[in-house]
Amino acid sequence: MSENRQHWLNEEAKLDELVQKTLWPGGQKAIDRLAKQGKKPVRELIDRLIDPGTQFFELSRIAGFGLDYPGVGDVPCAGVVTGLGKIYGNWTMIIANDPRVKAGTYFPITLKKHIRAQAIAEENGLNCVYIADSGGAFLPMQAEVFPDDGHFGSMFYNMARMSAKGLRQITMSTGGNTAGGAYIVFMACESVMIDKMSYSFLGGPPLVKMATGEVISAEELGGAKVHTHISGGADHFCQNQDEAVDRVREILSLTPFQKIHLHRYEERPSSYPIDKLYDILPTTGSQVIDAHAIIETIADDGVFNEYKKHYAPGRGDNLVTGKIRLKGYPAGIIASNKIGVIFEEAARKAAEWIVRCSYEKIPLIFLQGSPGYMVGSDAEHSGIGKYGADMVRAVSCAQVPRIQLVIGQDNGAANYGMCGRAYKPKFLFHTMRSRTSVMSGKSAGGVLLSIEDRKREAGGKPMTDEERNEFYEKMVQKYDGEAHPFFCGARLLSDRVLKFMEIRDWLAMAIEVSHLRPVGEPSFGNFRF
Repeated sequence: MSENRQHWLNEEAKLDELVQKTLWPGGQKAIDRLAKQGKKPVRELIDRLIDPGTQFFELSRIAGFGLDYPGVGDVPCAGVVTGLGKIYGNWTMIIANDPRVKAGTYFPITLKKHIRAQAIAEENGLNCVYIADSGGAFLPMQAEVFPDDGHFGSMFYNMARMSAKGLRQITMSTGGNTAGGAYIVFMACESVMIDKMSYSFLGGPPLVKMATGEVISAEELGGAKVHTHISGGADHFCQNQDEAVDRVREILSLTPFQKIHLHRYEERPSSYPIDKLYDILPTTGSQVIDAHAIIETIADDGVFNEYKKHYAPGRGDNLVTGKIRLKGYPAGIIASNKIGVIFEEAARKAAEWIVRCSYEKIPLIFLQGSPGYMVGSDAEHSGIGKYGADMVRAVSCAQVPRIQLVIGQDNGAANYGMCGRAYKPKFLFHTMRSRTSVMSGKSAGGVLLSIEDRKREAGGKPMTDEERNEFYEKMVQKYDGEAHPFFCGARLLSDRVLKFMEIRDWLAMAIEVSHLRPVGEPSFGNFRF
């Protein structure tokens, strides 16, 4: 086994360990507690909900780890399972509370994940299924979860807007939904409730007693029979979770079949096994990468139709551009190559290629492994600012679906030009090799040390060598730690940390889902040609 392969298998084993905490919060005790209530773990419900033999593409599995909310600690998987699956052949967004995690309570990261899933659904024209079992907002953090845009009310705003666009909002209540959480049931296009398991009310029995003096049980106040037989707040009455899942599938069985607005050629396997990536990707981000070898493992038949292959050798080829087919779908590629630093020639080539793909209406995949744009007087005089800005402008205005996969360094303005999160890619994936930050730990350590050095010198207390080394190492650890895929994934700066083996399947899914709506006409801003 090669040294590279062993390294990446070890790194992905660390990812597996973290994911295991996501899949089994509370361990067997939590599973047993659900069973006593007649409930299945939420992912079992999802497996029954999607079409047999199909894959559930779960998003943001490691969200919520290491956020250190006061008195709370970790919130595994942010307490909500989100992802894409097919129901009667149609891609559907599934958003499901996991009652094993803080009783399905909503923390800031829970809201961010829930709303990101709704954004993917709205942008790509997907119906939504909500599996609702939530304690509502986490009250001690009400200022961070209640009053602002992007907080609790945004979930229901999004439901209303998507429903108005014809995107079905279906709620299956499998537990309690109180106060604001009740709107997950009441604002759905159709709601399914389960006898003596589902409850929905604006104020629960304790609040009702305090406010009015009325003593009433949860079942009498807002149980499934109340809302399906009396209030009309829900639509379908079921006896258990299995029946409820079948009812949701039945509701969605009559929705129009989705059309993919992108020509698909015959799907072909890659000529090279995807696990070749374990051997060819270097163990550190600062090492040279071979973009052509990476693309060969992703492309159908390993075929890469390269654009401007011979342009500006040594400078223009730090970004590789061209076309591939991926599981039959055509896609434009912009990939970091060699050391990945973006020179003005590479930026010009990339901007031109983005425009061309936009006019041809084919999606763009950014394989990002760049530490940034070139700096220095030579680069400035040659127009790196101007051509880098053109690349950023092209990325910003491209109307075709854009997907980013980070396979290395992801620093500074290269994050912008290669379609980082702020540039609203349809999907953004990291790998265990990704490192996303304003600059590398070594660079940050050096810059901040020089600033601290000058400040201490001016104050008449110059640093000792020991203090300098200690300060430098502290900064390196801080910046490298904040660049790690676990740190980024916990904060939803990526949609999924992918294993190398998963890359081809996930990119193909992203292309397909991104073309469920027609691609608009190109329109670009003022380039400085």
